[in-house]
Amino acid sequence: MKSFASDNYAGVLPEVMEALNAANTAHARSYGADDITARTIGLFKEVFGEAAEVFFVFNGTGANVLSISSATQSFNAVLCAETSHIYCDESSAPETFTGCRFFPLPSNEHGKLTPAIIKERLIRKGDVHYAQASLLSVTQATEYGTLYSIPELQAISALCKEHGLYLHMDGSRYFNAVASLGCSLADLSSGAGVDILSLGGTKAGMMFGEAVVVFNKELAKHIAFKQKQVMQLASKTRFIAAQFEAMLHNELWRNTASHANEMARQLHRVLSQHPQVRVTKPVQANAVFAEIPRHWYTPLQEHFPFYVWNEATHEVRLMCAWDTRPEDIDAFTLALHGLS
Repeated sequence: MKSFASDNYAGVLPEVMEALNAANTAHARSYGADDITARTIGLFKEVFGEAAEVFFVFNGTGANVLSISSATQSFNAVLCAETSHIYCDESSAPETFTGCRFFPLPSNEHGKLTPAIIKERLIRKGDVHYAQASLLSVTQATEYGTLYSIPELQAISALCKEHGLYLHMDGSRYFNAVASLGCSLADLSSGAGVDILSLGGTKAGMMFGEAVVVFNKELAKHIAFKQKQVMQLASKTRFIAAQFEAMLHNELWRNTASHANEMARQLHRVLSQHPQVRVTKPVQANAVFAEIPRHWYTPLQEHFPFYVWNEATHEVRLMCAWDTRPEDIDAFTLALHGLS
């Protein structure tokens, strides 16, 4: 089966599997005190800047909970897009573990927050009756597969600094975003004014594991204790670190993310040829959103599983991954022709 449901469905990159096998040959010190983790942290500092601090975690929800909890107290509020993963798809984990109030903000037609929308919620500062906003979270790439440009992020960061907010980036598909924009890993995070980044590895081709990258020294003071508190400190940290070492080596992440992005563009071109299909969002990373006839769902999903994003409008989400092949797009094209 080849799926367009999620890049989580894909297997593990061969280079990552090799790295895991290489890390499995001997005993090593636990909880990140091993040589592999030290080397990988050195690589992170090379690409994100010497001031970056790195904490390896098990999964994306853990990365977001750790990031948010490092910048908030339980009387605080977190601002995020109404479509964001932390608000819609992580159950109540972020609110349960942080104790914070989450305020969803309306995103624009491309799934992005704007300074004007954010500013409307920056109210009642100092009011003891109102949860005090401490952090703004943005998603890159967004839930619609669209991208914040560097100037857009810089404008949001400036607003956050003006109002005393930390800026968190949920980057479960961060590699896809950076590859699409053709910039460096630092350009789109620390260079754009982000304070803390949840960096995704699983969707990019790792077996498991994410990283929290801290750029703001204030947030780095106690985050190691938070990591233990939220149950995201791995005893065998080297197996997460080894995967990131493989991803960062010779920019493997850029090659694989660029391929997934290109497959999405090919899929977009195929869908655009069908008058019964309307692509609803710009294709900027590895996702395609389109409205298709309702009676196409079952025959297509028998061979190419995908998610229905909006049942009311028949909008579906089609995701490409590092292992999506041109032949998969061709097979999908034939299936579409059979339905048109």
